[in-house]
Amino acid sequence: MLIGEQWLDAVSGKTLDAISPATGELLATVPAGEQADVDRAVQAARASFEAGIWRDLPGAQKARVLWKMADLMEAALDELAELETLDQGKPIWIGKYAEIPGGIEQFRYFAGQATKIEGRTIPTSINYQPAGKKIFAYTLKQPIGVVGAIVPWNSPIVLTAMKLAPALAAGCSMVLKPAEDTSLTALRLGELLLEAGLPPGVLNIVTGLGEQAGAALAEHRDVDKIAFTGSTEVGKLIVNAARGNLKKVTIELGGKSPAIVMRDADLELAIPGVANAIFFNSGQVCVAGSRLYVHETIYDKVMAGVADYAQGLKLGNGLDPTVQMGPLISAKHADRVLSYIDSGIQQGAEAVTGGRRVDGTQTFIEPTVLARVNANMSVVQEEIFGPVVVAAPFKDLEDIPAIANDTVYGLGASVWTNSLSAAHRLAAEIRAGSVWINCHPMYDPSLPIGGVKQSGWGRDSGHQAVENYLETKTVCAVI
Repeated sequence: MLIGEQWLDAVSGKTLDAISPATGELLATVPAGEQADVDRAVQAARASFEAGIWRDLPGAQKARVLWKMADLMEAALDELAELETLDQGKPIWIGKYAEIPGGIEQFRYFAGQATKIEGRTIPTSINYQPAGKKIFAYTLKQPIGVVGAIVPWNSPIVLTAMKLAPALAAGCSMVLKPAEDTSLTALRLGELLLEAGLPPGVLNIVTGLGEQAGAALAEHRDVDKIAFTGSTEVGKLIVNAARGNLKKVTIELGGKSPAIVMRDADLELAIPGVANAIFFNSGQVCVAGSRLYVHETIYDKVMAGVADYAQGLKLGNGLDPTVQMGPLISAKHADRVLSYIDSGIQQGAEAVTGGRRVDGTQTFIEPTVLARVNANMSVVQEEIFGPVVVAAPFKDLEDIPAIANDTVYGLGASVWTNSLSAAHRLAAEIRAGSVWINCHPMYDPSLPIGGVKQSGWGRDSGHQAVENYLETKTVCAVI
């Protein structure tokens, strides 16, 4: 783990194994951080913040470091893609052509934001003014302090960049806790940031279990803010832990995102689009299109197309560039996904395709399409986080908002149609942080990402993400 400028073992000497999800091979061992390790990481972050070694640098100097980080990541693209595939299991092309370039662009985008943190002068209407005096009022934007960032295992590089880049642009110091299943890329990013010129102590990385290192970070009284991406269940624990010192919290949580295929949709675009929305990264995506609603007149055609797409996917070790879908993160998670499939079938759902573990494997699940579902089934209401889509027909446009919104989640949704009026009407009526039209999903560092309802608080990405890491101070003077 990284504390200040030192790479250290855990105080306890304990370690965790980094295991390849595809092969079960031992890749490395990493320190199993606990409370004592979080304490020393927070102490290092606090010392760097109070010393002002990063906080007080001009925005242009911060921008140079962030831009240099992007350049270093770009130069190390092949290495980072291979490391993420080894550690997480996804096909290597996802890292190489989508997620790592996405992380690179986060650093470049927020390098630009580092020079645009501005307060305001404010005209006042204060009635009382001393004779011959004037009121001068303005606001300052100042970094919030020490940030604890907790990131998940499904897309570790890009999701880590979504926390690091805006927090560093704002001038904060940070303690990063990567997921215990995917620590290796976070440690490599730490090396690259030091090489880019980030002062020691501004970023500290504690590897370890969520219930130990993550919980200690969320509860820590000297942490000013928690930025978390993960499940809704853990998000609630984070919020509860943060109440001790009323630290600020932004949380991007789970989803059960609907993909809605209208009668007039371009099916050559929609069928592979909605299939990719759920089977990309083996369905281990918070905005995965895990609920598919299709107009009744084209339902059979779309279902056949999605089933054919699923059956045509090549599963295997993500290091093979021809593989289209990799393993789930662990055998334990695969068991969880299978339990949902079995539950759905027991409740009356029909497996149009898939529904089983791939023979001879522990972590590979067939891409699965479940039909004949209803809104009361757990497979429809709960986030499965695997390659499982539930599908149902609908009759009228007026039915869609109620169907789409019948969930505790509100992270994403997509509408597939050639009718702009229908698309924008539904975009307004669906309760979700993002609505995509004829795509699912679409990311850019300039676009805010986050949810409503139990899918989270606040937004990552976009220019307002820097605000997550800033305090507004009002200054009022008689002059």
